Amino acid sequence: MEFEANVEVQLKEGIADPQGSTIENATPKLGFNGIENVRVGKSIRFTITAEDEATAKETIQELCEKFLTNPVIENAIIHLQGAE
Repeated sequence: MEFEANVEVQLKEGIADPQGSTIENATPKLGFNGIENVRVGKSIRFTITAEDEATAKETIQELCEKFLTNPVIENAIIHLQGAE
């Protein structure tokens, strides 16, 4: 089966996010008020072929731990859906 995967990588709570801070500090100067707790991450999209959804998630989790993230400072949220 083929699945569409989207992995959202975000810094763990308590890890400084200088990009997020820069955005948060700039928004009032640009006329946008009420913007708080800005965190910047990355989104990685790809297609994966696997026997079933559980196998696909397991493979993606291993990929995240070994290559896509730094597990010490980052979390990965995996979104998976069957390809059309």
